[in-house]
Amino acid sequence: MASTWLKGLGGLAVLGAAGFGTFLWLTAPQRQDPAAWASLGDADIAHGRELFYAGGCASCHAPAGSEGDARLVLSGGAPIKSDFGTFHPPNISSDQKVGIGAWTLAEFGDAMTRGVGPDGEHLYPSFPYGSYARMTPKDVNDLYGFLKTLPASDKVAPDHELGFPFNQRIAVGGWKFLYFTDAPRVDLTDASDMVERGQYLVEGPGHCGECHTPRDALGGFKPGQWLAGGPNPEGEGTIPNITPGSKSIGGWSAGDIESYLETGFTPDFDSVGGTMVEVQKNMAQLPAADRAAIAAYLKAVPAVQ
Repeated sequence: MASTWLKGLGGLAVLGAAGFGTFLWLTAPQRQDPAAWASLGDADIAHGRELFYAGGCASCHAPAGSEGDARLVLSGGAPIKSDFGTFHPPNISSDQKVGIGAWTLAEFGDAMTRGVGPDGEHLYPSFPYGSYARMTPKDVNDLYGFLKTLPASDKVAPDHELGFPFNQRIAVGGWKFLYFTDAPRVDLTDASDMVERGQYLVEGPGHCGECHTPRDALGGFKPGQWLAGGPNPEGEGTIPNITPGSKSIGGWSAGDIESYLETGFTPDFDSVGGTMVEVQKNMAQLPAADRAAIAAYLKAVPAVQ
């Protein structure tokens, strides 16, 4: 009897070990093919600056409350509170030791598009690589080239404050297995070149859906709710629906949206508020054609009531 019980327990242990091994294999960090980062040539710094603003890098990585040129010192930003704990944006300045100045383009690109750190570790999706995964290698190269021109800082950002099991990076592999994709968020049939450009900006570097799309209990986007708004992940107020089905901007024209992104004023002469203030300031730095493309895309996405 005891022998049978022990054999059964041993069998369960073997199955458990096999299952855990399979989990590790399926969820291991996956880097890009190194060929993706080869032969890209010199970075286009001016274009990298546009991507810097499109991606809102300073909004998370510049010190809280900084203004002017101080916002270009990316020494780590204000804490990001979430249901899973508090994340502290790291130093991504050009510092060779505590920043990303010593990273290779491949290491930077793998972090941006695969959520894999330089030591092969999973990065937490508080860093929106789930969106940046759609960026082209050339754009990643241009952005990294611009970041290397910014001031270095030796300030070390605090560690994330996460409880168990969220403090186990191995769990991020499971999250990626469930949710991570570089496929388009929506399929737009017969989209114009302008709409396709807007789709790239919104779904990729602009990462608009990271705030404007509701999430499930594990932090993944809810299917069929792209850009439909929802509770503010930081706990204060709500993030609006920005699809054509929205009660707030659904009636805006593409020109209204374009003007709002440039000036911060709504068609009713109200002004931008909340966390959108930072986003609008970044959008104002983009070429007018890119703001027009973003507006065209937002008018083309499926309406969610």
